[in-house]
Amino acid sequence: MASLSSISDIASEVQNIALREIDNLDQQLQHHFQSKFLVQPALTRLLVSFQANKTRPIYRWYKYKEAFSASLVEFLFQRYGFNQGKILDPFAGSGTALFAASDLGLNADGIELLPIGQQIIETRKALDTGFTFNDLVRLKTWLSSQIWKQADKEFCLPEFRITKGAYSTENKRAIEQYLGACYQEGERVREALLFALLCVLESISYTRKDGQYLRWDYRSGRGQGKKPFNKGEILNFDYAITKKIQE
Repeated sequence: MASLSSISDIASEVQNIALREIDNLDQQLQHHFQSKFLVQPALTRLLVSFQANKTRPIYRWYKYKEAFSASLVEFLFQRYGFNQGKILDPFAGSGTALFAASDLGLNADGIELLPIGQQIIETRKALDTGFTFNDLVRLKTWLSSQIWKQADKEFCLPEFRITKGAYSTENKRAIEQYLGACYQEGERVREALLFALLCVLESISYTRKDGQYLRWDYRSGRGQGKKPFNKGEILNFDYAITKKIQE
């Protein structure tokens, strides 16, 4: 009967063979279409990726790493002369194409299955069109008085096995106080505050999103691989949420 180590070695070799074959096919495909490729110097990494959104109000609120930039959408519309009609984005993500097109005067529809994408889009729409002066005043009160610190009710933070232990004791309690206070607010203000919380969760946790997985900082106490992961500064909740509401 084969040992576990020998089975692992065989599986690893099979995987390596498959990856080499994929790489070979990719090179063949690239060679076949080489004459069709056109290099567009204007499409820099900064323009194409989410990095360009970091300096854009609204677009920078939620760090959606997989997103492209609003500047790219604007570049393409200008390049190809799109100035009227309707666009459809079947994989809307955080809604970058939808909002950029709308800002340029086009009608935009999108489809997004991920709840986080839907939440970002709906909250941005509400803040753009539904927010009142009184709602804004209430948000400023949250900012100036840090209302969550005065909350007499706490909302128990739901956890899954994959997220258990993601926050320090102090940050977890602060989140629960914040949620308890949020649910005392009216719908529009509550949605804006919950969205602000979504925006800071990674920065105040021991985790970092890496593709479809979570990487765990060594300070979490969870099992580490051969090389412990250090995500750098883990923000204090009060500081992070205050900065985000200000933004």
